Amino acid sequence: MAKRRVVVTGIGLVTPLGTGRDKTWKKLLNGESGIGPITRFDASGFASQIAAEVSDFETLDHFDTKSSKHLDLFVQYGIVAARSAIEDSGVNITPGNCNRVGVITGCGMGGLGTIEKNHSVYLDRGSKRISPFFIPMAIPNMPSGHISMQIGAKGPNLSLSTACAAGTHAVGEAFRSIVYGTTDIVVTGGTESVICPLGVGGFSAMKALSTRNDDPTKASRPFDKDRDGFLIAEGAGMIVLEELEHALARGADIYAEMVGAGASSDAYHIAAPPEDGNGAARCMEMALQDAGLLPSDIDYINAHGTSTPLNDRCETAAIKSVFGDHAAKLAISSTKSMTGHALGAAGGLEAAFLAMTIKDQIAPPTINLDSPSIECDLDYVPHIARKMEIRAAISNSFGFGGTNGVVVMKRFGS
Repeated sequence: MAKRRVVVTGIGLVTPLGTGRDKTWKKLLNGESGIGPITRFDASGFASQIAAEVSDFETLDHFDTKSSKHLDLFVQYGIVAARSAIEDSGVNITPGNCNRVGVITGCGMGGLGTIEKNHSVYLDRGSKRISPFFIPMAIPNMPSGHISMQIGAKGPNLSLSTACAAGTHAVGEAFRSIVYGTTDIVVTGGTESVICPLGVGGFSAMKALSTRNDDPTKASRPFDKDRDGFLIAEGAGMIVLEELEHALARGADIYAEMVGAGASSDAYHIAAPPEDGNGAARCMEMALQDAGLLPSDIDYINAHGTSTPLNDRCETAAIKSVFGDHAAKLAISSTKSMTGHALGAAGGLEAAFLAMTIKDQIAPPTINLDSPSIECDLDYVPHIARKMEIRAAISNSFGFGGTNGVVVMKRFGS
């Protein structure tokens, strides 16, 4: 039996660069940063006082007053991105096909702000004042649940929680669901919103965040010798994956064809990758094998590229290990230089960026790459977006716990 083919037919984005696909993509290609001072709370006592907030999202533009009070921001972002992706795809979910439509999302931490708020209520006013909506607002699978209910999707309804690889793992599982014949359509991606005292304080305590507080737009600098940590971000990226014949039958516009996915474990450390990037390398190799592609078939990589000293050099080592001499010919960029690191949502954002990169045949830049680190010596598309031929491309995501995810897409028809 021939392997079922899968294409990307819809994209929805809520990001620090703007709410909406076109707004985000334009700013991304222009090399604009979405990072600034934290406004959600008084961060003056924190080591890191900057983040990538979604600044143009108005809850009441998307939800009624009652609903807005019962949905954590990470759920709101996921729903809005999914609605946009469905609208963009033009797919029609009906009683006749709803059993073969799935929703598979990723989220790293769930409603941390809601947990924080309700814990304060408990300490100040007692257990009887905890909101009855607390648990449904906070648990990580609520985006997939609400999206399923809103669009009437009755296929698989899943949420993956694999730290910063969650969005990519969700896209990979959605891809497999269609390849294996379980579904014909899946809304998939990632969503996250933990710019709150506990979130920022926790990552600050790990020394994971940049403290370049006096120059926020220059703080995320992947592969640069002066990088000093990542910038916590929020948002959602959702795509519609669809079985090829189903998409063609309804005349869908196609961004790219998804052809492979990989998942691996470092089995090494809770937060640090091995110096040789072995787990990441095996994950890329697995994804290429799944796609039936050679390393020389890849023209572009959307790197995990967090702007931490360890990740960037270890990811570079992993790319060299997999691609050999071809590594020097790759265009590689870290869009986190502009969006910050959206944790469990990052893979969803970057899967969407990957599809648009292939569709438009243009590689987004890595901004702030003024002085590349000596161990980061590949082509990271510094400063300016690059028009180029992109036959096939991959997106990397790596998370705490040593979990790795990679997805592969190629130009449709190639």
